[in-house]
Amino acid sequence: MPTAENNPLCRYSLDELRLRTSSKWTAYPPDVLPLWIAEMDVPVAEPVVRAVTEAMERGDTGYADGREYARALDVFARERWGWDGVVAERSAIVPDVMHGAVEILKLITRPGDAVVVNPPVYPPFYAFVEHMDRRIVEAPLDRAGRIDLDVLETACREAVAGGRRAAYLLCSPHNPAGTVHTAQELAAVADVTNRHGVRVVVDEVHGPLVLPGSRFVPYLSVPGAEGAFSLMSASKGWHLAGFKAALAVAGPAAAADLARMPGEVSHGPSHLGVLAHTAALLHGGAWLDTVLAALDENRRLLGDLLSRHLPEVRYAPPQATYLAWLDCRALGLGEDPSAAFLERGRVAVNSGTAFGTGGTGHVRLNFATSPEILAEGVERMRKALA
Repeated sequence: MPTAENNPLCRYSLDELRLRTSSKWTAYPPDVLPLWIAEMDVPVAEPVVRAVTEAMERGDTGYADGREYARALDVFARERWGWDGVVAERSAIVPDVMHGAVEILKLITRPGDAVVVNPPVYPPFYAFVEHMDRRIVEAPLDRAGRIDLDVLETACREAVAGGRRAAYLLCSPHNPAGTVHTAQELAAVADVTNRHGVRVVVDEVHGPLVLPGSRFVPYLSVPGAEGAFSLMSASKGWHLAGFKAALAVAGPAAAADLARMPGEVSHGPSHLGVLAHTAALLHGGAWLDTVLAALDENRRLLGDLLSRHLPEVRYAPPQATYLAWLDCRALGLGEDPSAAFLERGRVAVNSGTAFGTGGTGHVRLNFATSPEILAEGVERMRKALA
């Protein structure tokens, strides 16, 4: 259990955090407590700081080379997940996970084709897919926040109707439900999609953030996933969203498709981002373990706070991520409770309506902050009911 002295979520006071200039802290007026976007209120891991500082000192600020990033992810995946599927020859650096997903979808689908998603799901899945002129076909999660295979089968059948190509953009671990898909579930997904000829592209950016009690299974490690693609990054696990870099990894049967990715895509990642992510994966394991322990405490604390102050809110502690999906429908705040929380309580959380089917009456709350700030956030939500 982390103590106040070694808890990275307790490193900064609220006044110190308000000195940050990222969107989390500038999107709203200073009287609003921001518990919305996926940024952690933590210091950056020392190995990352050292890697970036040393690069700056030697003037190493040129163009990115992703080979060391792929090797670092391979080391991390072997040590953490027992998986040796990150092969440099089947990997490519991309600007970030979503832009990487878009580039892969361009390779395997055409304008007008369908992309299956599991709502409620990360809002950019909708925005990015629709911007590239593909159709969304929803396969909603079940009431427990897990993949409903019968619903997925129906969605895949609809997606390929008329002989069209289709893809399945899978979120694993799932954002916002916090679900960690099991090996059995992922193998079943591979079976369903393969039978319908639907290509799988999986966003695994939260893979390093699986909390105690659960185990992350890389999609490419399950039988039947040989023709799929994974997008991975150190950005969420190590609080590095400002250092743009991610990796696209292809299964053995998808390597030829990945090789068709235009070379200019590799110009998007930041060289300093690649260095930061590489250092995190190779040398940031101890830091990550400390953060995971602190997040584990906070997910329990959030449950206690809600039970005491907002007992009508339904909350299932997530298995992964630092994002809580809160069912606020019993509060009587309408389709978008986040509006009332912001206006009356001066606390910012994400509106559930942006997450697609199943999001109405819900909000997403970021609990990667100090226990004191988390308690203040719940208190502000309570006050919004008065």
